[in-house]
Amino acid sequence: MSLIALKIDVDTYRGTREGAMRLADLLERLDVRATFLFSLGPDHTGRAIRRAFRPGFLGKLKRTSVVEHYGVKTLMYGVLLPGPHIGRRCGEFMRSIARRGFEVGVHTWDHVRWQDGVGQAGEPWTRRELTLARDQFTEVFERAPQVHGAAGWQMNRYVPALQQELGFRYASDTRGTGPFLPVLDPGVGTVPQLPTTLPTLDELIGRSDLRAADPVDHLLAVTADQARDEVFTLHAELEGGSYLSAFERLLRAWRQRDRQLTDLAGYAARLSGNLPHCRIVSGTVAGRSGTLAVQAPARADVTH
Repeated sequence: MSLIALKIDVDTYRGTREGAMRLADLLERLDVRATFLFSLGPDHTGRAIRRAFRPGFLGKLKRTSVVEHYGVKTLMYGVLLPGPHIGRRCGEFMRSIARRGFEVGVHTWDHVRWQDGVGQAGEPWTRRELTLARDQFTEVFERAPQVHGAAGWQMNRYVPALQQELGFRYASDTRGTGPFLPVLDPGVGTVPQLPTTLPTLDELIGRSDLRAADPVDHLLAVTADQARDEVFTLHAELEGGSYLSAFERLLRAWRQRDRQLTDLAGYAARLSGNLPHCRIVSGTVAGRSGTLAVQAPARADVTH
């Protein structure tokens, strides 16, 4: 049976305290596994306003109602209000999710800082951000993290090697078509990438090219091929908020179609030892502004 691995990015203070908890309640009620990836440092969501100058960003704001999903207070963190430290103030919320049997891992230290800065950053900056997140996770859960999922699918060439050095076993930092080992300079990394393969709900809502198709119906259509494993990313602030009922409908429909719903750990456990070797390149995804870290096609000279 093919599977769909569920990855939940928890970006904000509010998302940790509210949206993540709603999702945990829903998933527990339906007996569905998922991976929660937490932001662990200060919430500086308000600083994301700098993205307004990026192509496509304002269009996304109009389509997805950012104020409704994140709240006015969250959008002032780091600008007009000090950003609350998520790891220090929300540790019990995070631990309660882990106690309920859900896999937990690292999303980032400072979400906006990583998403806007990692692409141009050097090795010392990248090492510091990853180390801060790993250490805060260890303080919250009293164990080291096993999985990392980069904020905004943003990376640089130093991330895979640092993940290996810092003890991560697998990661989901990219968009792509299937699991792979990242090609490094030089060599090949040992931390498998489990890329997000499906569009997110917020990438589908209001898109003119989809002719007003319902996002859930669209996802059900693109997952009709039950021979392929998938990774679906959702956000605590969206699916844990106003998209909660749509997400529940999606889960129930996948269940009715006999899709195995699992977490990233369950997916990683099924990987063979003969993964393709692929470079991570900059690319675009329909419905999302800017460029992302994308899986390039495997090359014969870097593939088993």
